[in-house]
Amino acid sequence: MPDTDRTYDLVVWGATGVAGRFVAEYLTGQYAPADLSIALGGRDEAKLDALASELARRRDDALPVVVGDATDPESLRTIARDARVVCTTVGPYTAYGTPLVEACVDAETDYCDLTGEINWVRETVDRYHDAAADADTRIVHSCGFDSVPADLGTLLVQSFALEEHGAPCDAVRISLDEGSGGVSGGTLASVAELFEAAASDPLAREALRNPYSLAPPGERSGVDPGVQRRPRRDALRGEWTAPSPMAAANERIVRRSNALLGYPWGREFRCTEVVPTGRGLRGAAGATLVTAGLGLFAAGMSIGPVREGLRRYVFPDPGEGPSDEQVENGHFTVRILGRGTAPEGRFTVEAAFGADRDPGYGATARMLGEAAVCLVRGETDSPVDGGVLTPASGIGHPLVERLRDVGFTATVGDATGSPATEDA
Repeated sequence: MPDTDRTYDLVVWGATGVAGRFVAEYLTGQYAPADLSIALGGRDEAKLDALASELARRRDDALPVVVGDATDPESLRTIARDARVVCTTVGPYTAYGTPLVEACVDAETDYCDLTGEINWVRETVDRYHDAAADADTRIVHSCGFDSVPADLGTLLVQSFALEEHGAPCDAVRISLDEGSGGVSGGTLASVAELFEAAASDPLAREALRNPYSLAPPGERSGVDPGVQRRPRRDALRGEWTAPSPMAAANERIVRRSNALLGYPWGREFRCTEVVPTGRGLRGAAGATLVTAGLGLFAAGMSIGPVREGLRRYVFPDPGEGPSDEQVENGHFTVRILGRGTAPEGRFTVEAAFGADRDPGYGATARMLGEAAVCLVRGETDSPVDGGVLTPASGIGHPLVERLRDVGFTATVGDATGSPATEDA
């Protein structure tokens, strides 16, 4: 945890971007100046001043700005030294994220982000985990829709299983049961950057190929075969499922959580994320269509000229995002189903994690914002003091509680009965 003698509790880095603005709006509306001192950070001082003036009217208090450049390490070091926590939305992280992580580790400043770029997370694990751990500094990746619902939902399931049944679930299935929202140009730029890295960097390809690529060095193998690639009928629910576009990130984050927490869920623990499509012939057809669509997209993005054409002519530009109406009217529910074996026999636990807001922006702003507040206030029940961490291993149940307090659903219970809210 960083020193309390810092100029700001929290710097929102990239505050004038689409995601950053949502985070800044949420935090300045949720927390009074006396509760949380916030600075808005970025490279365009005029845009930052305009946003600060707009948001300050809601708080009746001046909002400071800090100016730097993602490619200028010295400016980032100055910002990191002045903050207790840096919360960043500036992606693609593969291109722009590393100097800020390094600055935060050097300044012993806690950090959180929204990345789903697994190749980059692997890079920061290998380069900075040991230094961050030695400094008791928390570098917490993937604090948005990637991967809070999957990671904290699994934590809820496993905590309930251990408490109620005396044994963890040996397997979990994560599924996006419902959801609607928009996608920004920045998000698609991050997707394109991931495919670009996979095409040119052998280490990035290995990170995407190995299901255990985010585990600690020496522990990067196990029983999980990796993401589902074909339509499959789920035996537990009798419904058809398709591959999930978020599985590559979320499954690896969950496995890293298990490793960093000391394998409380066992070394044979398995995790799969899928998209349910229904039962019968209609469900089978839906699973086939989703699988085919994801396959075509991945194939196109793997070809350099096609990828460049999509970026130039099809994808929205970075800085363009969903409308306020899309954000307000969006919603999502992620369900996590776990199976385990206790002395009394097999058991099934189910958790639901969701919100009545667009998952990628409205809900993500709250997830990232509340993760940052947990870091500012030192709220964690994790035994891990520092390192390159995940939401579950870096913060844990206190983040679940904060999200419940701001309108999220987070329930868990035996699947055969009525899910009950866990006391986190």
